[in-house]
Amino acid sequence: MTDHIVSKKTYALIFATLLVLTGVTTAIGYVDLGRMNVVVALAIAAFKGVLVVLFFMHLAYSRRLTQLTIVAAFLWLSLLIALTLADIWSRGWIVGTGK
Repeated sequence: MTDHIVSKKTYALIFATLLVLTGVTTAIGYVDLGRMNVVVALAIAAFKGVLVVLFFMHLAYSRRLTQLTIVAAFLWLSLLIALTLADIWSRGWIVGTGK
């Protein structure tokens, strides 16, 4: 089995992207988007997680079965988050989220 060697330039680019996205997450925290604050923060976090898994954990260069397993895990996680958010948003009795 041959290992794929990733260049330092790629690592630096991904690192810079992660830093920018961290800054965006912090900036979005000061903006009132209503109910979308959580969705935007989770979307940015998911994108950062995908970058880490693809490049720092070398998923982009691994076998198809490993890739399929990680994709299934992300789909399962997104389903759980979606169901949790649907439950929270559908409750009218929570203070501050009334209609």
